[in-house]
Order: sequence, then C-alpha cells, then structure tokens
Amino acid sequence: MKIICIGVNYRSHAIEMGRQFPAEPVVFLKPDSAVLKNNKPFFLPDFSANIHYETEVVVRISRLGKGIAPEFAYRYYDEVTAGIDITARDLQSRLSADRLPWTLSKAFDSSAPVGEFLPVSAVGDINNLDFRLEINNVTVQKGNTADMIFGIDKIISFVSGFFTLKTGDLIFTGTPSGVGPLKKNDNLVAYIGDHRVLDFMIK
Repeated sequence: MKIICIGVNYRSHAIEMGRQFPAEPVVFLKPDSAVLKNNKPFFLPDFSANIHYETEVVVRISRLGKGIAPEFAYRYYDEVTAGIDITARDLQSRLSADRLPWTLSKAFDSSAPVGEFLPVSAVGDINNLDFRLEINNVTVQKGNTADMIFGIDKIISFVSGFFTLKTGDLIFTGTPSGVGPLKKNDNLVAYIGDHRVLDFMIK
C-alpha cells in the first residue's frame, strides 16, 4: 500500500503559503509506516519544533489501474474519509529553500492519520463535499472539494500515468487554508460533511 499526496491543491492554501498555483498536480509520497489508524494518538517528534496539521479529503483506491482516463477515474475509488497530512513545517521550509525534496518533513512515522472510511454513495457529490477540522472544539479548517485546483478524478488520472494504482492505496487530495501548529494535548476531530470520521489526541 502506498500513500500518494497532492500538495498546493487549494487556491486559498497556495495563497496562505505564498506559492504560485501549480500547472499540474504536485505529487509526493508517504510510506505505509506513516499511516495512523483507529484514532491512536500522535506523538510529537523530537526532530521538529513546528509540527503542523493539514486536513485533507482522502480516497481509497478500490481496483488495480494504470493510465486511467479522467472520465473513468470514478470507477477506481468507492470510499472516502478525512486525513491529516502532519508536516514538520520548519524542516519543509528549510528543504524548500534549498530546493530539496520534502520527504523528511512529510513522510515520517505516523504522519498520516486517517479516519473511518465512508462509502462515496453516503456523502453526496464528492466534487462538492464539505469537510472540516476542529481542535479542542474550535473549527480551524473548513474546505469544500469544489475549491480544488485539480479535482479527484483529474488527480487519479494524472498519478496513474506514473504509478500503477493498487487496491488499498490512499490518495490525500490537498488541504485548504487554515493550517497551523499542533501542541501536546490537542484533540483533533475531523468531519466529512456531518460525519465525524477522525478523533485523536496529540501527545
């Protein structure tokens, strides 16, 4: 299983981070050791002093696919949830300044908490889907998939031109504005529409 992530995919977040809108999806990977499931706590690592949350809609690939046309991409996923792309922002800033890959800042252990998956059929139009993150009962991020620069079907088509997609692969589809730092004892609760799918602690 692989985790395919899309960076800078919401206009508001690109502006927030001072980045130009990309001409094509910005792709990076996380290893399977990054997955954090079952609402287990996330332990702040000692290699960063600035760990950030980035809330994202996550789809799970349901069948083998390669070179998928955008109009057929919907056939390759049938479940959706919210996930957090946990980022060591200080490392990312340094690596970006040196024009180096983001891997160390994005792919460390437990950096991809994922929530309970829901059938796509249960959430309505996945291309017009509200999601949000609350930290300690305060909403800190709100997004809608209609605001993506590249929609889910376009993402699947694009990445399948480079990687064979396999059943169980996860695609993190990008974060809206509102990213920020995490601290010990924070409680993160993420929603897809009105469905609470993720609820975990920072330790």
